Amino acid sequence: MSADATAAAPPHAAPRPRPAPAEVALLASVFVVAACGLVYELAAGALASYLLGDSVLQFSTIIGAYLFAMGIGSWLSRLVERQLVAQFLRIELLVGLVGGLMPAALFAAYNLLPHGATPAFRVLLYGCVLLVGMLVGLEIPLVMRILKRHFSERYALKELVSEVLTFDYLGALAVAVAFPLVFVPHLGLVRTGVFFGLLNAAVAVWALVLFRGELRRFGAHVAACAAVVVALGAAMLGAGHLTTWAEDQFYGDGIILRESSEYQRVVVTRSGGSGGDAGVRLYLNGNLQFHSRDEYRYHEALVHPALAAHGAPRRVLVLGGGDGLAVREVLRHAGVEQVVLVELDPHITRLFSTHAALTALNAQALAHPKVRIVNADAFTWLEEHASRIAAGREVPFDVVIADFPDPSNYSLGKLYTTSFYQRADRVLSASGWIVVQTTSPLIARRSFWTVAATLEAVGYSTWPYHVHVPSFGEWGFVLAGRRPWPGLRTLPPGLRFLTVEGMPALLQFPPDMARLPAEPNRLSNQVLVGIFEEEWGSVR
Repeated sequence: MSADATAAAPPHAAPRPRPAPAEVALLASVFVVAACGLVYELAAGALASYLLGDSVLQFSTIIGAYLFAMGIGSWLSRLVERQLVAQFLRIELLVGLVGGLMPAALFAAYNLLPHGATPAFRVLLYGCVLLVGMLVGLEIPLVMRILKRHFSERYALKELVSEVLTFDYLGALAVAVAFPLVFVPHLGLVRTGVFFGLLNAAVAVWALVLFRGELRRFGAHVAACAAVVVALGAAMLGAGHLTTWAEDQFYGDGIILRESSEYQRVVVTRSGGSGGDAGVRLYLNGNLQFHSRDEYRYHEALVHPALAAHGAPRRVLVLGGGDGLAVREVLRHAGVEQVVLVELDPHITRLFSTHAALTALNAQALAHPKVRIVNADAFTWLEEHASRIAAGREVPFDVVIADFPDPSNYSLGKLYTTSFYQRADRVLSASGWIVVQTTSPLIARRSFWTVAATLEAVGYSTWPYHVHVPSFGEWGFVLAGRRPWPGLRTLPPGLRFLTVEGMPALLQFPPDMARLPAEPNRLSNQVLVGIFEEEWGSVR
C-alpha cells in the first residue's frame, strides 16, 4: 500500500467502553419506571370509570391531567441541581408510596365519603393524579442527567436520548399489554398498584446500592427505603381485606362471589328474607345487570315478541347475555333447534354454567344440548359468520337477540351502530327478526329513539316497546324486521309476566317517552355514546 493510500485511510475509531453495571442498572430502571408510571395512569382511569361511570370521558380526562402533570414535573426537574442520585432516590420512594397506594386510598375514600360527595371524591382523585404525574415527570430527566454525568465518555447527547427513550417506550408497551391481560385479572386493581409501587421502591434500592459512595446521610436513605418497602409490603398483605371491605360497603348485600376477569369485575350478591329486596344480583364493574326478583320481566319481554314474530324459529342467535337468562327463555320454544350464544367474556359463561346459585337462575340453560357458546367479540364474529353464510357453509338465523350492556363507551357503542346492524342483517334469514335492548325510554329518551333511528337507517321497520322492571324502572326494546309484524298471537306456557292481551299496552308511549327526532348512530361518529352519557349522567 502506498504512503498516499495509507495517509487517506480513516483512523480507527476508539472502541466504545463496555457498559458499567451502574449504567445497565440505570437503563433497566428506565424500563421499570416507565412501566410503573403507565400503570398508575391506567389504574386511575380504570378507577374513575369504575366508580364514576364507565365512560370515555373518565379515561380522557385522567390521561390528559396525568400527561399535563408529567410535563410540569419535567419542567421542574431543571431546578434540581445538586445530589442528583439522592433526589432520584427520594422521588422513586415517593412515586412508589403515593402511586402504589393510590388505588387503595381512592377505594377507601369513595366508601368513607358520605353519599352524594362525588365532587369531593373528584378533587381527591385528580389531586392524586396530578401529584403522581408530576413525580413521574421528574424521573426520566434525572436519569438522563445521572447517565450523562457518570458516563459522559459513552454518550453523545443524541445517543443518550435515544437509549433512554427506547427503554422508556419499551417499558410502557410491556405494561400496556400486561395490565389488562395479566395484572388486573390475577392481582386486582389494588394489589396491582401496590406491586408496581414496590418496583419503584426496588429502583430506589438499586440507586442506594450502586451509588452508596456519593450519598450523604446514607443511613437515613436506608431507613427511608426500608420504611417504604415495609409500608407497601403491609399494603400488599392487606389488599384483599381492603377490597373486601370496600365492596361490602359499596354493594351492601351479602357478597357470594367476587372475581375479576380479563374484561371486568364480577360481583354477585344475595340478600335474604322474604321482602321485596330479597334475591340475587349480578354487578359488572359496579353496574347492576339483573335482580333475580324481576329479571323475568326483562327477559320475557326481550325474547318472546321476536320469536313469536317469526312464528317457527329454528336457529336463534343471542349476542351478549352471557348469564344465560335470555337463552333460558329461547329454550321455552320447543321448535328451536339451535341457540348460538356469542359472549365476549368466557369468565361469565363459565360462572353461569357451573356456579350452583347462578345455574339455578338460568335453569342450566348454558348446558343444554341445543346451545353452543362462542366466546368472541360480537362485532368481528358477525363479519366472519356472514362470510360463511354467503359462501353457503352456514345456515342463516331466524332471530337475532342483542342483549348488550348500555352504550356507555365507544367499545359498547359500536354494538349499536349502523355498521353492526348491517352485519347482523347479513346473518338473518329473509324472514328474520332482530330485537335490541335499548336502555330506558324515560331516563334516556333520546338514546332510546337514536337506537330506533339507527335500525331504520339500515332498512328495517321497527316496533319499539317498553316494560316496567322494578330494579331498573321503565326499560325499552326495539323489535325490527323487513316485513310487517303480525303481533303477538301465541306464547309458550309458564311465563310470569308477558301476555298476548298485555302486549298492545307495551307498544304505547306516553308523552314523556314519545318519539323524538334522532340521527342514526354510525361507527364514524357514535353520537349515541355522548347522548347516553349526558342523559344518564344527569341522574347519577
